[in-house]
Amino acid sequence: MPDLRVYRLFISHAWIHNDDYYRLVEMLKNANHFLWHNYSVPEHEPLLVKTTKQLDEGLVLQIRPTQAVIIISGMYAAHRKWIQREIEIAQEMNKPIIGIKPWGNERIPIAVQNAACEMVGWNTTSIVDAIRRYSL
Repeated sequence: MPDLRVYRLFISHAWIHNDDYYRLVEMLKNANHFLWHNYSVPEHEPLLVKTTKQLDEGLVLQIRPTQAVIIISGMYAAHRKWIQREIEIAQEMNKPIIGIKPWGNERIPIAVQNAACEMVGWNTTSIVDAIRRYSL
């Protein structure tokens, strides 16, 4: 059994695809011998900001304490400037990025492929193992 520690994770996702986000959160919550703290910004807990600059600063503050950034990398990610910005913030802070291929998707955005330490399938064991391997 792996050592139990609490992983601090930021899950990058597009609000228009909340189902994937909530499914991943449930998978991680139900993973055996895996503890984590969610630093994401889901639609039901948005950052209370009024400007683009404040949103950017808020994302920096959310990502800073994390040990890894997870990106649900459906093709919509390629068209979402904020997901790209989250990738940039993670890279600026040398945070490992783990990409998750959504169920049934064959194409993955190049930006996510290039940024990720590893791309994993939509499988709890694969995701948790990658988090354990790459988390700071």
